[in-house]
Amino acid sequence: MAHPLFPDVQVILVPGLHNSGPGHWQSRWQRAHPEFFRVVQDDWAHPDLAAWSARLDQLRARDPRPALLVAHSFGCLTAVHSIARNPAQVAGALLVAPADPHKFGVAGLLPAQALACPSIMVSSSDDPWMRAEHAAQWAARWRSELVEGGALGHINAESGLGDWPAGWALLQKVADRAHNGRLAFSA
Repeated sequence: MAHPLFPDVQVILVPGLHNSGPGHWQSRWQRAHPEFFRVVQDDWAHPDLAAWSARLDQLRARDPRPALLVAHSFGCLTAVHSIARNPAQVAGALLVAPADPHKFGVAGLLPAQALACPSIMVSSSDDPWMRAEHAAQWAARWRSELVEGGALGHINAESGLGDWPAGWALLQKVADRAHNGRLAFSA
């Protein structure tokens, strides 16, 4: 079933460590929009970039529509790795509070060039998993629009964002860019 705001894409939630619990904005969005897909990893406690992105690739392949990826924390690294390996059929990406790839020893496995789709990265000035200046460097590397959200911690359930309407507006912005890009490309 397609979402009325995103009828021509499959929206895929890409959680980070521990699968974004019930109070997390990703889980709240999925409850409100059961037509969204969610990547399910075999081991949520031990991130493995190759295995996690392969699982995302499998989910992407199940639906012929382009994917709109909504990633958080290590899920951002997973999404970026998946896009870099196979950019086909990725409409866009919302990358929220990415984990620092250096902390996980995977920086060398991530692309050094622009992503092949529109993307927005949301960072926090007090994120314990990625310093704001490092988030800015990764956003510039991937040509991702950087949105600095202020002091929101890791932009998760502990941040007290509820359904996070500001994030929803950013998802709509990425979807609009993806739609407009496809129209311009096909013209």
